[in-house]
Amino acid sequence: MKKTLLPGLQQTFTHRVTDRQTVPSLLPESAIFAGMPHVLATGYLVGLIEWGCMEAMQPHLNPGEGSVGTMINLTHTAPTPSGMKVTINVKCTAVEDRKTAWEFEAHDEKGPIGSGTHERFTVNWDRFKGKLEGKKAE
Repeated sequence: MKKTLLPGLQQTFTHRVTDRQTVPSLLPESAIFAGMPHVLATGYLVGLIEWGCMEAMQPHLNPGEGSVGTMINLTHTAPTPSGMKVTINVKCTAVEDRKTAWEFEAHDEKGPIGSGTHERFTVNWDRFKGKLEGKKAE
């Protein structure tokens, strides 16, 4: 990770919610999930938050590096229907070696839908994939 990744870094990320990102699509094998309203699933909101942080980090990573999420603390306070835009605002609050801490807010076209904190860990993809392959072989 480059020394340019510093606290204060901000990114705004916008995405239009699709039917595939609603609660019934999160776990279609579950009859309970299948019967729920077609609103943005919290699990997909987590993915959008991670995506926003990854976009912010990308210019500050060395070749062969990426980042993985290691913690999320999310309050999801309002439903968002399919077709509506969601905007995620992320801000880096700390950089400690390879760990970064983030605050975020999420809004749809009608208002706030969530907020919280997130941590990411910068990894070397070759080493990460090596550990993954070792785990698969066990």
